[in-house]
Amino acid sequence: MTDEQKHEHVQPSGVWATAVGVARVRALETERENALFRDPLAQAFATAGGLGPSAPTLPGDEAARRRRLGVAFSIVIRTKFLDDLLRQASASGIRQVVLLGAGMDSRAFRMDWPAGTRLFEVDTAAPLDFKASVLRQERAVARCERITVPVDLRDDWPGALVAAGHDPAVPTVWIAEGLLIYLPEDAVELLLARISAQSAAGSRMGLTLGSRGVIERFAADAAPGSAASMWVSEMPDDPVDWLAGYGWAADSHTLRERAAAYGRPISTPPQHEEGPGGLISAVRR
Repeated sequence: MTDEQKHEHVQPSGVWATAVGVARVRALETERENALFRDPLAQAFATAGGLGPSAPTLPGDEAARRRRLGVAFSIVIRTKFLDDLLRQASASGIRQVVLLGAGMDSRAFRMDWPAGTRLFEVDTAAPLDFKASVLRQERAVARCERITVPVDLRDDWPGALVAAGHDPAVPTVWIAEGLLIYLPEDAVELLLARISAQSAAGSRMGLTLGSRGVIERFAADAAPGSAASMWVSEMPDDPVDWLAGYGWAADSHTLRERAAAYGRPISTPPQHEEGPGGLISAVRR
C-alpha cells in the first residue's frame, strides 16, 4: 500500500468519530477466546481512525479508567443483544434492515443473511466515505445487498431511504445503536415518529437508550470531545409505555440482565435501585 492510500481516509471528527472508538471495543472483544461476537473489520476501522494497537493510552485517573471500561462493557453487551435481535427478525421472514447512524457497523459483512436481504446504512457522507475507503482496503464483500444512504438524520432521511429502494409497505427491522443518547429529546421524538411512519405491521426495532442518571455519572467530568461529553438524552421513565404511544409492543432489558444471560455477569452489586433497562426490542403492532 502506498503512503497516499494509507492516508486517504477522511479523519473522524465530532459525534461520528465515536464510531471509531466503538470499533476499537469490538476489535478487542473479537480477540477474546470466548468472544460474544467476531468483527473481523473492527480493527481496520479503529486503526484507520487512529486507535490501532499502538495508540497511546488515554489519560485519566482510576475513576476515568473504570468509566471507560464500563462504557466498553456496555458496547459489547449491546452489540450481542442487537445481533440476536437481527437474527430473530431474519428468522421471522424480515428481509429489510435499516441501520440508523450506521457508523462503523459491519453487520452486512460479518453476519449470515438469508437470500434477498437488503441492508440500508443511513449516515452522513463523511463516515460513509471513511468506511468505504477502509472496506476497499480490506477488500470486504457484503453477505447481503448493502445500500448506503448518505443523509443527515436531521434532514428528510425517510425520503432518501425510499429513493434508495426501501419499501415501507413491507416489514423492516430498524437498529438505532448508540444513537439516541446524542440527540436532544425533540429529535428523538421526531426520529421515532418517522420510523413508525415507515414501518409496516410486524416490523421490528432495536434501540439502545441512555439509562436514567447516566449523563450525571459519566458526562459530568468527561473530557472535551469524548463520547460522554456529547451525551444529551436519557431514556424516558417508562420506555415501554413511551413506545406504545408510537404503536410498538416493546420489551426493556437491563445491561445487568443481558450480561448475565450471555455469561458475562456483572460482579459488583448495583449502586442504586435499577429501573427499566436501556436495551429495547420492539414489534410494530
